[in-house]
Amino acid sequence: MDTISYKTVSVAPNLEKKWYIVDATGLTLGRLVSVVAKIARGKHKPSFTPHINCGDHVIIINADKVALSGNKLTDKEYVFHTGYPGGQYHRSPKELMSKNPTRVVELALKGMLPKNKLGRDLFRNVKVYAGAEHNHEAQKPEVLNINEWI
Repeated sequence: MDTISYKTVSVAPNLEKKWYIVDATGLTLGRLVSVVAKIARGKHKPSFTPHINCGDHVIIINADKVALSGNKLTDKEYVFHTGYPGGQYHRSPKELMSKNPTRVVELALKGMLPKNKLGRDLFRNVKVYAGAEHNHEAQKPEVLNINEWI
C-alpha cells in the first residue's frame, strides 16, 4: 500500500470563493437558513476542512418576505438582555421584522454556525438585505435555487 493515501489533506485558507444570491421570497426560514449555513461553512465542497473558513459568500435578498410556519410569527420569542439587573426583554419575530426586517434571518443563521471565532468569521460571508437591491453586482453572483438543495 502507498503510505500517501493515509495522509489527511488540509486546505490552504486562501481558496477561491464563489458568490451566490438567494431570493428568500416565500421560503421557510429554517429550510432557507440551513442551506445557506451549509454553503457559508463550505460543507458542500469536497475539500471541506472543519477548522478553516472555506465556504462561499451568500447574498440573501427579500429577507422581509421570508415565511414562518404555524403561529411562530406571533408566538415565538427571542430573549435579549441589556446587561443591567432586570434588563431582560422578549420580542416576537413580528416585532423584530417591523423594526429591522433582516434581523430574524441573521439570528437564525447565527444559531446554525459554530459558536467561536470561526463562526463569527463565517457570518461575515453572508449578506442579508430586506429588499431586492444589493451592492454586490461586481462579484457576479450566481443564482442559487434553494429547492434543489432541500
